[in-house]
Amino acid sequence: MFLQAPDVDEVAEPGGRARGDSVGLPWIEEADQVAPRDARELSKLFFEELKALDEDSPAYLYTRNTLIEMNLSLVHYVAGRYRNRGNGQLEDIVQVGIVGLIKAIDRFDVDRGFEFVSFAVPYILGEIKRYFRDTSWAVHVPRRLQELRLQLVKSQERLSSTLGREPTVTELASDLSVTEDQVLEVIVAANGYAAGSLDSPRSEGEEGGAQTTGRSLSDVMGEEDPAIEVFEDLHALAPLLAGLDERERRIIEMRFGQEMTQAQIGAALGLSQMHVSRLLAATLAVLRTGLLTYD
Repeated sequence: MFLQAPDVDEVAEPGGRARGDSVGLPWIEEADQVAPRDARELSKLFFEELKALDEDSPAYLYTRNTLIEMNLSLVHYVAGRYRNRGNGQLEDIVQVGIVGLIKAIDRFDVDRGFEFVSFAVPYILGEIKRYFRDTSWAVHVPRRLQELRLQLVKSQERLSSTLGREPTVTELASDLSVTEDQVLEVIVAANGYAAGSLDSPRSEGEEGGAQTTGRSLSDVMGEEDPAIEVFEDLHALAPLLAGLDERERRIIEMRFGQEMTQAQIGAALGLSQMHVSRLLAATLAVLRTGLLTYD
């Protein structure tokens, strides 16, 4: 599995491992294949050497990279606990865990007498948890709600086991020592944890006997009706029109209802076109102000 280190004047290999200056360290051909028990013993030796090496030297790069590869089993062990969480992409979780492993290697002090395994696992676990915290939610929600949701899930499981039924909001709030409004806020926010595809097939029928149809949610979703906006505008405008005097309402009706020109309105009411223009502008200003206030 591993061989004695070559002379100090040998150059770096094509794969990027620096062999020069690594006197006293075994040359490990496939460091990621080292058994965990052997990796623990070899890591002590490599950390002792690492602290005495120049960070810019080829030997430092070889020593640090070998430490990373030898301890990859730690990352796989921790990541395996989360294989069924989130999007199920274990490879992404492992990559994040490797970041934690590298941080642990760079910060580990062998002189303090700690086992590297006990030092590295919290770093790996912390990076993985941070990854889920920052990326798992389909819709961004405040971190306090994300953290409270985890407590809520545990509380629901605990109370369901004790009560033999689903707990109420009041019972959850009491168990978590929070208000009922906070529990409801978390329940609503939890809907943003995962998003469903509009193209996924729909299921119909009672629970347990649901039948999957060939139609997706997008096939049965309604479209926005432009007439609704017109209705809302007219509904808001009605009380404002009722507040106008008879002549103002008639000018509005002739201009926008009958689509008459200002000259035609003036001829019908015995007014000049300029006078109609001023009346129309003033009336529209009143209606516009009223609509803004109404909104």
